Amino acid sequence: MTDLVVDSGVCVKWFVVEPYSTEARRILNEYQAGRLSLLAPDLIYAEVGNIAWKKHRFQGLDATNARLIVDEFQQLTIRLTSSASLIAEAYTLAVAYQRSVYDALYLALSEREHCPFVTADERLVNAIGSMFPQVVWLPNWP
Repeated sequence: MTDLVVDSGVCVKWFVVEPYSTEARRILNEYQAGRLSLLAPDLIYAEVGNIAWKKHRFQGLDATNARLIVDEFQQLTIRLTSSASLIAEAYTLAVAYQRSVYDALYLALSEREHCPFVTADERLVNAIGSMFPQVVWLPNWP
């Protein structure tokens, strides 16, 4: 089974139709088929919850559907790593590459686990992808 770090932008696309939702669903399907093990820093739950809230509050997503995102996401088995155990590495990466600590937590986990990190954040990939080839923009995931 292949380990794969995913960020909240990828995960939300499993539940909401957006650009690249089809590509995101391929990752979910591979996970559900037992071919992928999903990894993330523990802050992913707060991020997914916040995205669902923003979609409800500012983009007109029905409250019931926003809550379903949170509920259904909680049903998935994602191997979590505490942000506390990643923070030193993440901070160093954030300063060195001028990225947010939030993004750097995912990158630090990917580096620690020696596995790909798939993100829906094209700007992040453009900024660091040449230095971190394991960082893959969602539409480019196999």
